[in-house]
Amino acid sequence: MSSDESHQAPLSPEAKNYSTRRDFLLKIGVGINAIATLMIGIPIIGFVCSTLIKKTSRKWVSLGPVTKFTEGSTRLVAYQTPYGRSADGPTKTLTCWVRRMPGDKFRIFAANCTHLGCPVRWFEESQLFLCPCHGGAFYADGEHAAGPPPRALYEYEYKVMIRGGVLPNLANPGGPV
Repeated sequence: MSSDESHQAPLSPEAKNYSTRRDFLLKIGVGINAIATLMIGIPIIGFVCSTLIKKTSRKWVSLGPVTKFTEGSTRLVAYQTPYGRSADGPTKTLTCWVRRMPGDKFRIFAANCTHLGCPVRWFEESQLFLCPCHGGAFYADGEHAAGPPPRALYEYEYKVMIRGGVLPNLANPGGPV
């Protein structure tokens, strides 16, 4: 063996035609990082792009007859979400606070605090909605009174609905029953 043959330059990484354990582990690491990037990136992209998606239209829900609510009082009302499925179970039932003003005017508030969504309770004696989680307080008109909530209670849009479809007459003054 000549001295030229024993001092050959090592092969460059590009020139080798075999795979090492280091190469294998590098490929596994790149694959795991790619999967983790996709798992984190897809929800973030979905959240950012969700503003471009058309919002679900709201449906009117009946809370009962107007006579069920006395003037000047506030009461909790439960209703079934129109978007519920049988698999939703008890979470299909939602609540709101209904305050009847003089006449046929109402203030209907979401039953959740605007801070972290905890359910608020109405206290008739103090005329306040109070949140038990972090001490948030709201006046009877839903405005923020104290505590960490950043804004007033969320308020639902409402309308007083009628039962229609048939023109009332002398024989049937209230329409169909």
